[in-house]
Parts: sequence; structure tokens; C-alpha cells
Amino acid sequence: MADDRPGQILAALGGAGNVVEIEGCITRLRCELEDGSVVDEAALKQAGAHGVMTAGSVVQVVVGPEADAIAEDIQDLL
Repeated sequence: MADDRPGQILAALGGAGNVVEIEGCITRLRCELEDGSVVDEAALKQAGAHGVMTAGSVVQVVVGPEADAIAEDIQDLL
């Protein structure tokens, strides 16, 4: 089964053009974005996020222990 969560998460973050940097950090994705206001929290939760914390252009998406793998997959999509 192909995991399309990285693509769903990237889209919910506003797409590749909105991502400045993304990295996995234990259980979350730490994302620096051009525009944090376009983040679709409902879509992130639908893609499996347990929570979303936004502070300006920095968004942390809680995804669990597979955060590093998801971050790598999203990097591949950028």
C-alpha cells in the first residue's frame, strides 16, 4: 500500500511553494512556511495528524514516531 500522507500533508501546508524548510523532530514535523495562514488544519488531521501548533510562519504537525520518515518523503516532493 502506497502511503500518500506526505502528499496530503504537503498540500495542507499550502504546497511545495509555501514550504521554506521541513524536518522531522521525534514525533512531529517542524515546518517553516512562507505563509502560515494558509495551513489547512482540518486536512492535516484528515491526513493523520494528531495535532497542529502554529506560531506565525512556523507550524508543528504532530504525526507520531514516523515523523522523520514523513519529513524525508515530503523533502522528496519539494
